[in-house]
Amino acid sequence: MNSWIYLFVAGIFEMGWVLALKFSENFTKLLFAVLTVVFMILSLIFLSFSFKSIPMGTAYACWTAIGAVGVIIFGIFFLGESANLLRLFFIGLVITGIIGLKLTAS
Repeated sequence: MNSWIYLFVAGIFEMGWVLALKFSENFTKLLFAVLTVVFMILSLIFLSFSFKSIPMGTAYACWTAIGAVGVIIFGIFFLGESANLLRLFFIGLVITGIIGLKLTAS
């Protein structure tokens, strides 16, 4: 499998554990607490697979950005978080950064 696909999957699990953490309500809901740990482990496993051909710093930055942007978008659509123009602009900058890192990765 392509390292960039591993990285994308790692980013999805990154997003998953952050959301599960929120819904665990400080680890008081067992299902979400367990999902947090499982998604965290899977995220790190897939991140490590991506290191085969993506520089570590690039992979880490993209992994973090995929998770962060995903959580922000989820928050906007499902949790009523702010979607003001300035916030969307900065999300766009993060996405532009991910694209730039992918294009310049060796």
